[in-house]
Amino acid sequence: MKYLLTTLNAKFSHSSLAIRYLKKYCEGHAFEPEIMEFTINQHVDDIVRQIMMHHYDVVIFSSYIWNYEMSLKIAEDLKTINPEIKIVFGGPEVSYDPINLLEQHHFIDIIMFGEGERTYFELMSALDENKSLEAIKGIAYRGNQIVQNEKRALIDDLDEVPFPYSDLSDLEHRKIYYESSRGCPFNCQYCLSSTTGRVRFFSLERVKQDLKFFIDEKVDQVKFVDRTFNANPKRALEIMRFLHENDNQKTNFHFEIVASLLNDETIEFLKKVRIGLFQFEIGVQTTNHDTMIAIKRNIDFNQLSEAVIKLSDNKNIHLHLDLIAGLPYEPFQVFLNSFERVMALKPEKLQLGFLKLLKGSGLRVNANAYGYVFSKQAPYEIFYNHYISYDELITLKFVEEIVEIYYNSKRFKYALDMIIEKHYNRAVDFYLEFSKYWLRNDLFEKPHKISELYQTLMNFYLEKAFDKLDVFKEVLMYDYYENHPKLTDVFEFYPDKNFNNLCYSFLKDHNTMDETLSPKQWLKRSRFIVFKINILDYILSNYEREQWTTTVIMFDYEGSNKIFNRAVAYNVTDKIKE
Repeated sequence: MKYLLTTLNAKFSHSSLAIRYLKKYCEGHAFEPEIMEFTINQHVDDIVRQIMMHHYDVVIFSSYIWNYEMSLKIAEDLKTINPEIKIVFGGPEVSYDPINLLEQHHFIDIIMFGEGERTYFELMSALDENKSLEAIKGIAYRGNQIVQNEKRALIDDLDEVPFPYSDLSDLEHRKIYYESSRGCPFNCQYCLSSTTGRVRFFSLERVKQDLKFFIDEKVDQVKFVDRTFNANPKRALEIMRFLHENDNQKTNFHFEIVASLLNDETIEFLKKVRIGLFQFEIGVQTTNHDTMIAIKRNIDFNQLSEAVIKLSDNKNIHLHLDLIAGLPYEPFQVFLNSFERVMALKPEKLQLGFLKLLKGSGLRVNANAYGYVFSKQAPYEIFYNHYISYDELITLKFVEEIVEIYYNSKRFKYALDMIIEKHYNRAVDFYLEFSKYWLRNDLFEKPHKISELYQTLMNFYLEKAFDKLDVFKEVLMYDYYENHPKLTDVFEFYPDKNFNNLCYSFLKDHNTMDETLSPKQWLKRSRFIVFKINILDYILSNYEREQWTTTVIMFDYEGSNKIFNRAVAYNVTDKIKE
């Protein structure tokens, strides 16, 4: 028999850790599956055709909220074309109510629920030998009637689960996912991790061995999927020390952490790590006390803020903070307060998500108590509740898009800082107004070149008739050239014809930054821009000191950090002859 493990990733750049675990767990057996990964952006017909061309006997889908509906369509088409094919579903999206799902979808033969490795091995072994399924824990299946077997216990010794990677050739240009633990110590009512039991850890020896493989392979990024990487702070510190000591100067490691669990020893250690070695995703979700109680998320925001500020001061770790709109006891204005408090921490990225009522989550079970009205289709996003209206959530959707385009891209860092510092009491008020400007001008309805985004921000500034327009233009120009070495000029920048010669002479006479590079090599990786004000001093003074004096900035684009993605700027005014 031929077996296929497949899934639909959200993007081509993503990969599936789950199906690689299952394949590796069956390695060397007759029922070892092939794997195929698709994306939700592909056509159903194309995916069906590719699967059918290989004449599989059993097709197993790994299902999540982002791919569930599309996976059902593919599975139904496969069954329609070949009624003899066995269709198996597993994953979080089918683990809550498998009998009901089998009743609803006649084309599904078997559902695996819960932790998958042992269940998958036993199921495939039974199918391969045409044995009964009645003794296999963790499955529901269609026989003479629909049957749900006993739940399977969790694996206590996670080292039993093999390392899922051996050959990375099929993962070029894709994210590599890894876990050092399973489960979560928290009981957040919007999350399924609260239903999966205790936290279990792979042994430290195993984790170090796995991570050394990635380091030796010099992959770009390893994204940990641990729900709370630093659930055990001492263990997390030991892993990070190992990564620091074995740093290959290239690989970045992404962790989801609870910032309030970071102790002084860990924060002191993190001061020493290479810029870009670590990337932290910190789930804030809300700063409202009543909301925290309702969702059972006991996080001290003051402690979280203190830790984030200390990490930010080091300027070596990319910080990604999350908020969720639509939680209980959080009306529109209260949510804006949470937004403002998180934005004040100036993370590298602020992700504004919208509550999804996942099957089996506490908030879905108690949806009526909070007045939730939500989509019955995956991903089950809410429309409104007792506290926030549909229109208010739509307003936040537009704000989220502006934050993603302008704030999270970091292409407009100083221009945004100046607007908010000079013209708004709260950052959130700017994002609300700017999103309304986009709506009035139908800007959400069409794609935009990067240069057009700069012009749009300038047009908004003009419409608002803010003062210091000339200064703002200089700051916006600085953002532009610090981020975009290859874009054509959109600003009025016309240096004298002799300017390039002066720049070349400077590099020839003052090449002390990297003597291994010739002046011509420096010219290829850098750009000299003339500003009308002392732009660096203005930015460093928090937009107070306006010195109208011609200033020459050299932007070194290859000296930029890959995580923070901005060029290194040098004030070379005094070293270039007029």
